[in-house]
Formats: sequence, structure tokens, C-alpha cells
Amino acid sequence: MFVAGFPAGAWGTNCYLVAPAAGEECVIVDPGHEATQGVEDLIREHRLKPVAVVLTHGHIDHIASVMPICGARGVPAWIHPEDRYMMADPERALGRSLGQQLMGSLTVGEPDDVRELTDGSLLELAGLRLTVDHAPGHTKGSVTFRTPASDARSSDQGVPPVLFSGDLLFAGSIGRTDLPGGDSAAIMQSLARVCLPLDDATVVLSGHGSQTTIGRERATNPYLKQAAGALDAPAFPRRGM
Repeated sequence: MFVAGFPAGAWGTNCYLVAPAAGEECVIVDPGHEATQGVEDLIREHRLKPVAVVLTHGHIDHIASVMPICGARGVPAWIHPEDRYMMADPERALGRSLGQQLMGSLTVGEPDDVRELTDGSLLELAGLRLTVDHAPGHTKGSVTFRTPASDARSSDQGVPPVLFSGDLLFAGSIGRTDLPGGDSAAIMQSLARVCLPLDDATVVLSGHGSQTTIGRERATNPYLKQAAGALDAPAFPRRGM
């Protein structure tokens, strides 16, 4: 499997292009603020052909470039129905005061083709198999996407599974829960249900910050430890988006 990514815009939101290999069809994960040029650069550099945009949630820092990318490429965008309203009204998801401050002159909206994600569904796109797990807490419609472990018959033999965690799980932390739709109890339940069952070798590619693994986070992340019942609750983060 081929993955290329970069932190986009003022919020440093990680945008990923995922394909079976360079030179093939790909999906774009979370093209946020000022991501369009970076996406186009990676498409040209690696000879990729986008077939879909998939979104871990609806906050503006993850969706700001969806409409121009989908429009230019004629591809659908996939999002959970609980967060779909944010594509047309992102200020509502941030609170009006913060939303107006952060939005500035940004213009956003739904692309022509929007499709809705469901918990446990399997997306078969660009020769990839992505399992969707609903993971509320950061927002009501947050999801993760995970790839299967390779087997002896796979061309990806020896490649560990990957979790695109959005703003559910970061290296050493988790997504904030103090914005509209956030729920600290729900995010702990999502960590326990979605992350804890995964193999330690699973590579975590999150919405912000550096790459990590489930094993590293299981051993060091206080929130994942709390979800496993190993620690009292740490203070919930109130940074980023």
C-alpha cells in the first residue's frame, strides 16, 4: 500500500493520499484548509488518479478543500451523516464566535456528490478495502478508516494494518471534546471500542501530529490507558480543532 501525506494550512491538518501503489487510483483523506495545491502536487509526483474523498469528520480544518477537489476531479465525498451539515455550515460546528473568527473569508459547501458512511461498512475504493468505524466524541459523526492486515497471499505481505484516526487518537493525546457535538464520555467509549482491540503493530495516521502505533499509544497515551481502565482520568485537551 502507498500512502503520501502532508500537514495542510494554518491548523496543520494531515491530508493523506492512499493507493495500492504509486501510479494507480487513490483516495484522498481529509483535504483541509489550503490542501488543494499539496494534493495536486502529490497526484502529479506519484501519477495518482483520485476516485474519492473520505472524511474522518466535518470540522473545517478537515474539509475546507473538499468542494474544489471534488469539483475539479468529478469524484464523490464520503462523510458520516451526523457531520454532513458541517459541509454547508461549518460555523455551527465550532460555535458562532469561534467559527466566524476561524472561517474568515473561506467559502465552503457540499460538492455535487456526497455519500454517507455507516458504522462497520467496508469501502472498496481504488483497489483498497477500508473499514469504517463510527467513533463519536470529537464530533458526533467522527469515524476512523482502517486497512486490513496483509496475509501471505497479499502483495502487501508484511505491511502492518493502518488506522486513519482523524481526531480520535493522536500521538500522546486525543481530540478535544469542548466544541459543539463533543462528548468526553463518548470519546473514551470510542477509544475503547475502536482502538483498544487493534493489533499493537497497527500504524496510526492521525489528523494532526506525527505517526505512531497502537502499541506505543497503549503503553504511553494516558487517555488510551484510561480507556483500558489503567489510569484515572487525565484532563481533557482543549487545543487544536
